[in-house]
Amino acid sequence: MMEITYQQRIDALRETKLEHNRAKIARDGFHDVDDHGNIYWPEPIPFTSKPNHPSGGCYGARCIGENFRAWLDVHPVYIFPLSALAGAWAGYLNNHGIGGWKPEDHPVHLKELHDKYYLWHNGIGAMNHLGPDMRIGLTLGWGGILDKIRYYREFNRPADTSFYDAEENLVLGVQDWIRRHVVKARAMAEEEVRPEIRENLLVPRTLREACQFLAWFQSIDRMWVAGGALGQLDELLRPYYEADREAGIIQDDEEVMWFIASLFYNDTHYSQIGGEAPDGRDLTSKMSYLILEAAHRLKIPYNLALRVHEGMDPQLLHTALEYHLEDGTGVSFSCSKGLNEGYIKNGVPIQLARMRAKVGCNWTALPGIEYPLQDVTRQSLVAPFLHAFEETVADAPEARTMEALWERYVHHLAISVDTMKQGLDWHMEHHAQNTIEIVLNLFCHGTIERGLDASAGGVDIYNLTVDGVGLATVADSFAAIEQRVVNEKRLTWEELKQHLDNDYAGAEHVRLMLKNIPRFGSGNSRGDFWAKRISQAYVQLYETPTPRGYRIIPGLFSHGDIVRLGGYLPATPNGRHAHAPISHSSEPDPGFAPQGGSSPTAKANAVAAVQPGRGNSAPLQMDIDFKLMEEQGGLDMVASMIMTHNRQGGTLVNLNIISKEKILAAHADPTLYPDLVVRVTGYSAFFNSLSPEYRQQVVDRLLA
Repeated sequence: MMEITYQQRIDALRETKLEHNRAKIARDGFHDVDDHGNIYWPEPIPFTSKPNHPSGGCYGARCIGENFRAWLDVHPVYIFPLSALAGAWAGYLNNHGIGGWKPEDHPVHLKELHDKYYLWHNGIGAMNHLGPDMRIGLTLGWGGILDKIRYYREFNRPADTSFYDAEENLVLGVQDWIRRHVVKARAMAEEEVRPEIRENLLVPRTLREACQFLAWFQSIDRMWVAGGALGQLDELLRPYYEADREAGIIQDDEEVMWFIASLFYNDTHYSQIGGEAPDGRDLTSKMSYLILEAAHRLKIPYNLALRVHEGMDPQLLHTALEYHLEDGTGVSFSCSKGLNEGYIKNGVPIQLARMRAKVGCNWTALPGIEYPLQDVTRQSLVAPFLHAFEETVADAPEARTMEALWERYVHHLAISVDTMKQGLDWHMEHHAQNTIEIVLNLFCHGTIERGLDASAGGVDIYNLTVDGVGLATVADSFAAIEQRVVNEKRLTWEELKQHLDNDYAGAEHVRLMLKNIPRFGSGNSRGDFWAKRISQAYVQLYETPTPRGYRIIPGLFSHGDIVRLGGYLPATPNGRHAHAPISHSSEPDPGFAPQGGSSPTAKANAVAAVQPGRGNSAPLQMDIDFKLMEEQGGLDMVASMIMTHNRQGGTLVNLNIISKEKILAAHADPTLYPDLVVRVTGYSAFFNSLSPEYRQQVVDRLLA
């Protein structure tokens, strides 16, 4: 009987992932967020929640803890014999009415303003968007975490023990779930005739045990409101790898890459390699390369970031780009200079800033000591503009100036910002009473020690965040009005309003006239001027804290909200049709360059120029045609662009390198390319699992 190689095991992981993805698409339809690692489970999980509220919901620590344990008691046991790790998750607990907010706590007093300014993604009630410190779990194990909970419950002696009881119930549920996997593995081993598979089902390794702990965590973290942060993965695993090497337990790095590929197969949790230690030392290690190669060999969606800085090992960057060229996509590139220098403006030392890891689609966080509420808010920059435009058109003709329009815009933007601040205060005041961070509390410094949820004083640092959406749409609208209405007088304000109200019906020439101006990104244009001015005004409005004293760190990021928000918006003066998507993150719209083309350098410069500069991100999305990259200097050109963007103060680079022909063919019939992986924004996904609207975003960027 031939021995199964480690690469064959990795190949089997990929094929099984593709099978699960096909089955999930057939059952659930398109999936427009990062490709979560939940397995396809054909049968309903036999779980019925026990509510504690007349609405039928389950709110508060005690109810959540009891239901989470009951959920784990019936959650499926899953072991794939060719994976190095046991376990997987099959569904969300919160889909069963567990968590969320009691109806009486909803911010109804803010609804009118939320609707007026399209602040529906306002962060109120958001979960899981903080970075855990997984060293806590790797040091203590589940038994040690349980002992810690019980020790501090006795030490603090709270009158209400529901917080500790909830956390204890979760850990007890996890331990029982793990025991059921052990029983299953032993039973499978007894029936297994292949010795290497039988050994796989029974024999642990030290590094392997660390990966297994992370896999258990990933599963329960996803079950609970789709958590997805892991941490500085190379540094988490490096000590175990080095110890195993020294002890002779591991003799073949092929085995190590199988461990890591199995972890990526388990889930697409966000993690980081490279970067800087607090003293500025480069963190690149052998483990960094092993993680990078394991992801490359597996060739499925994964959310790994490479932290870029001036003192980094240049070979790590070059290797990552080689894999991009071969696979079409790969890691994202998190830029230290802009992130670190921006974050220290909030009053923290540089050593602390260097400790932040990219653990989300667009965001970084300090592991286990910071509650940032990242990537859960979207501030429409377009809605305030539309109100300002309507009011300006209603003015007397002599009062219709660009400065009048600008002043009204800032006025409405300020109301929108103030509404967002009030909403975040409401969240901080009420969240822990409704839904606790039951999983991530276990991996924070202070939560268990104090008996307080991470959202309610359990950690030391509270820097909340907000992401602006639609910058280019507004900037190009200002520029179009300035050029075509004010300067050239080719349209009156009333005529422009009529065309917008009619969605340019019968006036395609007018729409193209407004669209074909020097736009944001073309360089030293009025579009660039307005984009910088908008970004600066937006940042300035967040310099003052919330009424309750919380600092808010602004960024520019959209995820797929460009489709949702755009769907509600009327036509805009930049030539955008009603209900069409608005612009993405901090980027120029596709086709911004003269003659309707695009330029990687011009785009990078434009994004760098509008960075908010406070440590939150404003990503640069680069979609490069394979042939064009070869013509423009290949990998060295891309590496230089990434390092230059870092020096300019950029914060994140997302990259696809793929041929136009392939992406068009995949868009026409995604089923022909079931294994095509693309980076949508800060996350990667199977292209065929995305909806046509989301696929169109990638196509438009590449064709521009």
